[in-house]
Amino acid sequence: VQLVESGGGLVQPGGSLRLSCAASGFTFSNYAMRWYRQAPGKERELVAFISDTGAATNYANSVRGRFTISRDNAKNTLSLQMNTLKREDTARYYCYVVGANAWGQGTQVTVSS
Repeated sequence: VQLVESGGGLVQPGGSLRLSCAASGFTFSNYAMRWYRQAPGKERELVAFISDTGAATNYANSVRGRFTISRDNAKNTLSLQMNTLKREDTARYYCYVVGANAWGQGTQVTVSS
């Protein structure tokens, strides 16, 4: 299993970013996926979930209405569209394969003016 996140960076409050997670080494369409994040000094936090088909999604209260998780099973890619970013969204973001306990290396998101 290999997961490679990308798309992080520095953005001003109120801005947007789109994270991607390229998956390989397993049958991507068979697995639900999650995005997590971890800020310095804090525990890793579940941000969003998507089912294997993409039909079901769920979000942490802190991001609901601002973030959108999606997937393209034909391209083995998981995405996280993040809008109206806040300083408290600053963290390293990770994709995760549900049931396989597999993590990517993460991508850093910094929200600052």
